[in-house]
Amino acid sequence: MLRTAAFSAIRRASARPSVAAKSVVFQAARGMASAASSSDTVTFEFCDKTFEGYNIDIPSRSMTLTKEDAIAMYREMQMVRRLEMAADSSYKHKLIRGFCHLCTGQEAVPVGLEGAIAKEDAVITAYRCHGFTYMRGASPFGILAELMGRKEGVSKGKGGSMHMYAPNFYGGNGIVGAQVPLGAGIAFAQKYKDEKTCTVALYGDGAANQGQVFEAYNMAKLWDLPVIFVCENNKYGMGTAAGRAAANTDYYTRGQYIPGLRVNGMDVLAVRQAVAYAREYAINGNGPMVLEMKTYRYGGHSMSDPGTTYRTREEIQHMRSTSDPITGYKHRLLEAGVMTEEDIKAIDKQAKKIIDEALAKAKAVPEPDAAELWDDVYAKGSEVPYLRGRVPEETHYYNVD
Repeated sequence: MLRTAAFSAIRRASARPSVAAKSVVFQAARGMASAASSSDTVTFEFCDKTFEGYNIDIPSRSMTLTKEDAIAMYREMQMVRRLEMAADSSYKHKLIRGFCHLCTGQEAVPVGLEGAIAKEDAVITAYRCHGFTYMRGASPFGILAELMGRKEGVSKGKGGSMHMYAPNFYGGNGIVGAQVPLGAGIAFAQKYKDEKTCTVALYGDGAANQGQVFEAYNMAKLWDLPVIFVCENNKYGMGTAAGRAAANTDYYTRGQYIPGLRVNGMDVLAVRQAVAYAREYAINGNGPMVLEMKTYRYGGHSMSDPGTTYRTREEIQHMRSTSDPITGYKHRLLEAGVMTEEDIKAIDKQAKKIIDEALAKAKAVPEPDAAELWDDVYAKGSEVPYLRGRVPEETHYYNVD
């Protein structure tokens, strides 16, 4: 283990009060972690299985946050869950077409991550991106409108499920693993401009064997770029169990010369603590870190995948009943006296209302006009003279001076 003064400083920094909250497996909610609260703050202690380190000390096992922040974290997880439920229903009613990948069950990752970084930091991920898009600042209406291909969607109805953007959020990328070297490139720009910011580049366990991931590791470490590589390990790459596809499923160790952490990705506060720790490490010139978030998706890989041909219904139900990030966190808030059952019901009701209204509004928006197909391919003023269509008759000519 590396036990330097720098790592000790990072551990102290990551333990400071901040926007965060904690969700744990139900069994752990009472025995493996504890919480103590005062009038305005609540402190949570992590169990010894929350973090595992590779060539680096683990983060602090204690976190204090304001009760207001704790409640906000619950609210945001509930919003992401309701957003994905609306997407699921809309797809089944054929309002959404094409690919659609939901993060139901994985809400702790986007919510915990956003609580740990600054708005100026960058995030880039793969195609399971709705929760990240929302947490980066896009509205539920903009996301749902985009899913339905409507003109007021976050990508003007042209991107769909896999290509959404928000301030300092670079997508939503459809090519497996391709976002990882892009994330390293964004981090290179941050370092080049001498910014005190970092980039979080997320990918799944299914993409972890891509050669470009290891190329990005090499360049990031070679230049000590401020990038956090986050592997969302939900146990299955499409329909293949991780152990059948990877010789080494300890994804947090696969950076080799890059330190890593394995994190309970069903625990929103653990996610926040780990990302804050990695961010402090990265922005202070130490280079990249690899985080593995152990999480689980309840649905299939995409809406076209029933998700039960390569795993049992009993396994899915077991994860729902023992490890759900929202329900587990709700128990923690109740036990710590941060919220009452009535408070939680009010938040749940409000989240449903907001998403229902956003969905109704999105349904009423028309699709973009066909003439807009050629817009936004190039920035205004940088267009090429023309773009070819499928046949010569479809060639589009720009009015370029």
